[in-house]
Amino acid sequence: MWAFRSVLLLRSAAGRAMSQGPARRQRPPKDPLRHLRTREKRGAAWEPGGPNTVYLQVVAAGGRDVGAALYVFSEYNRYLFNCGEGVQRLMQEHKLKVARLDNIFLTRMHWCNVGGLCGMILTLKETGLPKCVLSGPPQLEKYLEAIKTFSGPLKGIDLAVRPHSAPEYKDETMTVFQIPIYSEQKRGERHPSQSPERLSPGQSSDSGSTENEQHLADGVGQRKRGRDPSLVVAFVCKLHVKKGNFLVLKAKELGLPVGTAAIAPIIAAVKDGRSVTYEGREILPEEICTPPDPGLAFVVVECPDEGFIRPVCENATLKRDAVINCNPEEFIAEALELPNFQESVQEYRKAVRDGPTPAENGSQYPEIIFLGTGSAIPMKIRNVSATLVNISPDRSLLLDCGEGTFGQLCRHYGDEVDRVLGTLAAVFVSHLHADHHTGLLNILLQRERALASLGRPCHPLPVVAPTQLRAWLQQYHHQCQRILHHVSLIPAKCLQKGAEVPSPEVERLIGSLLEACDLGEFQTCLVRHCKHAFGCALVHASGWKLVYSGDTMPCEALVQMGKDATLLIHEATLEDGLEEEAVEKTHSTTSQAIGVGVRMNAGFTMLTHFSQRYAKVPLFSPGFNEKVGIAFDHMKVCFGDSATVSKLIAPLQALFAGDIEEMEGRREKRGVRLARAALLSGEAGGPEDGAPQQKRALPEQPQSPQSKKVRAQ
Repeated sequence: MWAFRSVLLLRSAAGRAMSQGPARRQRPPKDPLRHLRTREKRGAAWEPGGPNTVYLQVVAAGGRDVGAALYVFSEYNRYLFNCGEGVQRLMQEHKLKVARLDNIFLTRMHWCNVGGLCGMILTLKETGLPKCVLSGPPQLEKYLEAIKTFSGPLKGIDLAVRPHSAPEYKDETMTVFQIPIYSEQKRGERHPSQSPERLSPGQSSDSGSTENEQHLADGVGQRKRGRDPSLVVAFVCKLHVKKGNFLVLKAKELGLPVGTAAIAPIIAAVKDGRSVTYEGREILPEEICTPPDPGLAFVVVECPDEGFIRPVCENATLKRDAVINCNPEEFIAEALELPNFQESVQEYRKAVRDGPTPAENGSQYPEIIFLGTGSAIPMKIRNVSATLVNISPDRSLLLDCGEGTFGQLCRHYGDEVDRVLGTLAAVFVSHLHADHHTGLLNILLQRERALASLGRPCHPLPVVAPTQLRAWLQQYHHQCQRILHHVSLIPAKCLQKGAEVPSPEVERLIGSLLEACDLGEFQTCLVRHCKHAFGCALVHASGWKLVYSGDTMPCEALVQMGKDATLLIHEATLEDGLEEEAVEKTHSTTSQAIGVGVRMNAGFTMLTHFSQRYAKVPLFSPGFNEKVGIAFDHMKVCFGDSATVSKLIAPLQALFAGDIEEMEGRREKRGVRLARAALLSGEAGGPEDGAPQQKRALPEQPQSPQSKKVRAQ
């Protein structure tokens, strides 16, 4: 009985503690990672005898949606060669831990090689890794500076850049040599990427660049770019020789002092290949030690186009080492030997080819495709933020564009992905956090390719975003690839209610965007998240209204902008009961998001942007009703589906009953823990003088009207 009353008391105290919002507890400093503690104990004088286990795993084979990436494992080190968009998600899916990844090698500065680097660095920082060394082309250092334009100072992790001209790198596992390789170019030929004024397909030579494009490319034609597309860096990796094993029984037969301190120098000598003399007799290493295992070598080299074939084949350094084939015939033969494997492949192809085609239905638009419904980092079940809105069969726009968005489009549409990219009329970027915009560059590049394959001209894509995105685009343009001619940037602040439009060119872009998407209004408002974070509302000429929150705490400006919305897409990062954490991270709980929809009088509310702790399903709050639904990756929703979507709650609760029970158990323990902390704090007379104060939420920012407003009539 006493125990039952104690539990009730603790629950009651937990409720009071959570409702009163106590001061945020100071997080203890992260302990050093285990492998770092082990390395420190060994000391600088320790020399390994060569790794016992080394294997190379192909993370990505270089498909259309993700560039090639290799992961090398040893008991001492972990290495990653190239880190394209989507690589981190694949590593998580295949349980390749990044916590010990202290070396990243990049073969060239191209989006398929570096698109996932920003997210990877932020993840390494969160794991507590103190230092990561990056090796690659000379533009790498500038690229890291560009990342800081939206990630902020990367405190807590030392990012060291090893230039391609540096001598070899050596650690406990292997020695790595960097070999710069330059493509063949005709004498006097000017590489296209070094001509920033080169026109995109479909742009006439006498049309001139627009004011917006000139502003984006400010200074591009006046200074020398750091990028060099004719350069790739190859890596020759030579494993250390593995020393032989000491044969204890043989040593005993020869009368050596096995089991005493005198045996240590003998073991060290024979493992190093030196003979020893014991009691007047010379003992050769091969008598008491197995032969050393010579370290193998492998080469990582990228050949982007035919201009690199001859330089790679004729490179003197590469000729000295064996090139390991990552696709030996025996592995292919092994797959073909599986029972009914080839028959199954043929049956699958036939089923896909002869399968039913969905009926054409003109009333299905707008159609919302959730491409990424998770927060922070891409994971196996939920990718990071991206939502495709198909306004009509030939017009669509993206709401946010996190890492891996193009890959999600490929998985959702298959061979139709080029057609979908051809319908893309605009992209809205809510704010400059990596999980919301680092997929944009690949979308721009793939869109150009898709339009070329469709035989259509490639005009700049309107991107509605915070103006700070311009600095990131310019840095990437200067150091890596030409990108600015793909973009027409519309500052998100110019679409606020009553905002002043800074120039006729931006006014023209806004009008063109509204006309292309058949929108009567495209409005934005500042929301309560980071600085320069926006939500948006789209009002179609036919009358429907779609509101997207981006990342935010409950925001009155969003409520007012979205009044009587047909559909609200609102973030619900955290579960109920974590209101304090939601304030700290400037996000919303599920009930808070539902409450915004109620105050807005939204016809239906779809919840998205769930913390990856709720990868399968979020915890349901009492506020769930027939006007609320949960988004999953690749879920397709039309306005007429609201009744069906809300009915999925009960089946989801049954399907994921075990996961929900586990999450509720964690919530129960958290409540008891908070109650105990509250009781201890009360006994001690309140929080200590030096206790940190709770982080304040960003205040509501007034939408002050300005002198000019642009809307379609």
